[in-house]
Amino acid sequence: MKRPTTIEPARGKLAVLLPGLGAVATTFIAGVALARRNLGSPVGSLTQLGTIRLGKRTEKRSPKISDFVPLAQLDDLEFGAWDLFEDDAYASAAHSHVLRPEHLEAVKEALSAIKPMRAVFYPEYVRRLHGTHVKTGASKADMVAQLRHDIRTFIRDRGCDRAVAVWCGSTEIYTHANGVHETPEAFEAALAKSDPTITNSQMYAWALLKERVPFANGSPNLAVDFPAAWELAREYRVPIAGKDFKTGQTLMKTIIAPGLKSRMLGIRGWYSTNILGNRDGEVLDDPDSFRTKEVSKLSVLENILQPQLHPDLYGNLVHKVRIDYYPPRGDDKEGWDNIDLFGWLGYPMQMKINFLCRDSILAAPIVLDLVLFLDLARRAGMHGIQEWLSFYFKSPMHAPEVNAEHDLFIQHKKLKNTLRWMMGEEPLTHLGNEYYQ
Repeated sequence: MKRPTTIEPARGKLAVLLPGLGAVATTFIAGVALARRNLGSPVGSLTQLGTIRLGKRTEKRSPKISDFVPLAQLDDLEFGAWDLFEDDAYASAAHSHVLRPEHLEAVKEALSAIKPMRAVFYPEYVRRLHGTHVKTGASKADMVAQLRHDIRTFIRDRGCDRAVAVWCGSTEIYTHANGVHETPEAFEAALAKSDPTITNSQMYAWALLKERVPFANGSPNLAVDFPAAWELAREYRVPIAGKDFKTGQTLMKTIIAPGLKSRMLGIRGWYSTNILGNRDGEVLDDPDSFRTKEVSKLSVLENILQPQLHPDLYGNLVHKVRIDYYPPRGDDKEGWDNIDLFGWLGYPMQMKINFLCRDSILAAPIVLDLVLFLDLARRAGMHGIQEWLSFYFKSPMHAPEVNAEHDLFIQHKKLKNTLRWMMGEEPLTHLGNEYYQ
């Protein structure tokens, strides 16, 4: 793709549409509302706090990212959501027990005004959840039509100029693409027949793409990661990204594994277990939903370590992942990792990591960055899979002919180089060859 010659200004309101108004979505919305009032800092957000070096180090040019690229402002965001429970954003946030009461009370009026639209929800794809705030329709094609009506109505009624969407809903049972996912025509025909391999998240994604709304998938669901969706995104010139927010344990893997590999230290085993007690944990207590998450988590190490290139170091790696639903923990997730590694002459060593994290606190800034970066990409004329946003995902989408890049540091460099490229600045190689002459 050629570098954008112009980027449309971020004028007017930006609709932020969220399928799923649970812990992640409400933590994100509340955080933005608090930041608007200078009552909280958006820690973890590159778009709000990050800087970007331009040119040589001697030039001392390192503006904030928000000053370098034309991003939408927090005051311009207008929030909408769908959910199978009718609780408004304040009630949902209070039920999630992520944020302290003093934070919620400070933005209660703003949160209470956000009432979810009825969800498209077929319970066979998320077996542990049961809600009544759902749509009914004659077919899945009818469900998509209702979602498209919701999107158009929200944008019109709220006076928005454009929209972006981020999936914040639950993990669905494991599915894989088949013939109905090959072309837009096949997928449309399958919608009309209510094909059982078309899940809730796929219907949302399809409706959003048809309405030319950029879409990011924060779950490991298939959602938009299949050929028909890629083709539709290209045809309608819509940016897409995903999948599965990189928050707790996998974030640590993409930090630690590249470091071990860079020193050519071998790894014999990596055992990971998680306990969490929020709605996500309840959903993942179902084996088929856990399988979807497991596939997302397991792919990380193999792609970073490249055992086919380093069989003596990583060819016999045993990688295990466990997730246990433990209600007393709530949204405070705990991840334990035991790494059996070896060094010089094969001598064994161990590394143990105990990460007591807050799932929604780590996910909220990811949602914000994806909203602002996808909107930027759309205004810059970029469309299709946005691989430069892999930094935010456990199982990043990529072109079919290449492997996914999981190394956090390479992902970070790619993201910033993409921003430099968009704005006509030279990408950084960090070569520094002037020192050798």
